[in-house]
Amino acid sequence: DEDFINIYQDEKDSCIQVFFSRDGKISGREDFIFENTANDTISENLEDFITSFYGGTAKIPKDIYLPEIENVELLEEFLKIKRGSKVNIKVPQKGQKKDMLEMVKNNAKITLEKFKDKILLEKQINQVSLRELQELLDLDEPPFRIEAYDISNIQGVDSVGTMIVFEEGKSKNSDYRRFKIKSVKGANDYDSMREILERRFKHGLDEIQKIKDRNLKFSAGKFSYFPDLIMMDGGKGQINVALDVLNKLNINIPVCGLVKDNKHQTRGIIFNNEEFIINRSSNLMQLVRRIQDEVHRFAITYHRTLRDKRTLLAVNTVNIYGSFVNIIKFQALTLYFGFNSHIF
Repeated sequence: DEDFINIYQDEKDSCIQVFFSRDGKISGREDFIFENTANDTISENLEDFITSFYGGTAKIPKDIYLPEIENVELLEEFLKIKRGSKVNIKVPQKGQKKDMLEMVKNNAKITLEKFKDKILLEKQINQVSLRELQELLDLDEPPFRIEAYDISNIQGVDSVGTMIVFEEGKSKNSDYRRFKIKSVKGANDYDSMREILERRFKHGLDEIQKIKDRNLKFSAGKFSYFPDLIMMDGGKGQINVALDVLNKLNINIPVCGLVKDNKHQTRGIIFNNEEFIINRSSNLMQLVRRIQDEVHRFAITYHRTLRDKRTLLAVNTVNIYGSFVNIIKFQALTLYFGFNSHIF
């Protein structure tokens, strides 16, 4: 059993490819894209990859073929501990093994180029979508950062709010935020939305002030980046709630909402009390649907997590209560038969 690992690295990114050889035949392959690796050497990238890849659940073969790298002995010792027996890292200089490594590198190059072509195409489509949105709403520039909000509950129970972020038309998961509704009882989506928006932007204003006072980097805050556009899943009611919160905090951010047809499918955007119908097949509609689907998914997932925790707590409470009742019954029976031993 042998693995062949090689890397192709351009001026910015890299691709590492692994070919698996079992019983002398290629049985499969995997490729891994790493962005922004230009500052790292090929040896550093390969060493990091090997410790991560084989440190997980990947099967470790007896022989691993690589291009020239540093710290071979340390890697062999690491792999030996993980495998439980000796592992050889080999750097072939000629012959079929070297040819195989070259093929792996060529495949990595092709994979990286395809990845970049795909990313470039997605970026171009997103740019078109954002320009369409800019023109539709008559904004000064295409919105770089869009924030969308949603409320999720079942009959007012476990009510939660969520915020998702799209930058340059792509979701930015690291900036997603979740809110437990604290001040609202029951299913009141408007007041719940008001609460999470107030908390989000008050946090943001506080962080911006602390960043200025302490001369910190602007990225130090979780809420310090404000959006270029807020997209509400609802219509005029939710828009007015958002505008009211922003006006009271003296924040100027455009807010739009989504208009739905009789089948509850989004047909357009409402902005400044005007409705704009969007072509269903347009790039802009695809972007709007991605944002809408993502904010729904994130809200429902968070709500389900809280609901499951509450259900588990209730089950555990019942089990504890049941055990307590059984103990009381046992003690009562013990006392009864203790006082009435003549029964036997």
